[in-house]
Amino acid sequence: MNINWNANNYTENFNFVYKYGEDVLELIDAEKGSFVIDLGCGNGALSKKIVDKGYNVLGIDVSENMIKTAKHHYPDIDFKISDALNFRLLEKADVIFSNAVFHWIDKEKQEIFIKNLSSQLKLGGQLVCEFGGKDCAEKVHASLERNFIKRGLVYPRTFYFPTIGEYAPILEKFGLRVEYASLFKRPTEQKSENGLEDWINMFLKAAFENIESDIKREIIEETVQELKSELYKSGKWFVDYTRIRIKAKKIS
Repeated sequence: MNINWNANNYTENFNFVYKYGEDVLELIDAEKGSFVIDLGCGNGALSKKIVDKGYNVLGIDVSENMIKTAKHHYPDIDFKISDALNFRLLEKADVIFSNAVFHWIDKEKQEIFIKNLSSQLKLGGQLVCEFGGKDCAEKVHASLERNFIKRGLVYPRTFYFPTIGEYAPILEKFGLRVEYASLFKRPTEQKSENGLEDWINMFLKAAFENIESDIKREIIEETVQELKSELYKSGKWFVDYTRIRIKAKKIS
């Protein structure tokens, strides 16, 4: 995962991430009492929703800050710090659920990632997930890229946003048969007053790692002004999200 999360800011200003994830939970149709992994559980909000549906849950996240927050808010749920690429379970899962995680995994590591997920699922188990799809937040990324280039800089595209056609074969390669898949646009309202600026600062840290603070500020200010006519509506900022939602069954 290529980000160091600010757990408090995530919970306060970016709760849309897990609130939208509540819809994805409806794809889980395992029996009550089934063992469910909430992969990339963040602050644990969706883990609690899964427990409320009658499942036994283990929340996994690579962020120590997020796991600390989750344990504080939901002390009766099991959480552990672990990497999505190599986590291991004492008991294989009936369901692996994941919201807004897969696009953070580097493209060249996707097969390692899915191979590991499949290895931790029971035969007949379910993978239920949603993540960024083709052209997710492309208006923002393209504007930033232009403003980087103006300064002789390279804007790193650190996310993996595939189409369904690109992603389904990866799942099938590792014994996961796709039973449902949808790619859809979802313009996403930002909660804070400086919504786009805050979104960039929250989710695009890697792009600015080696950029001087004054140059970073200039780039973000120019991007905000450039996109205001397109993404600022009725006093609110909207980021041009595209999502993929998938349900797959382990068949081998």
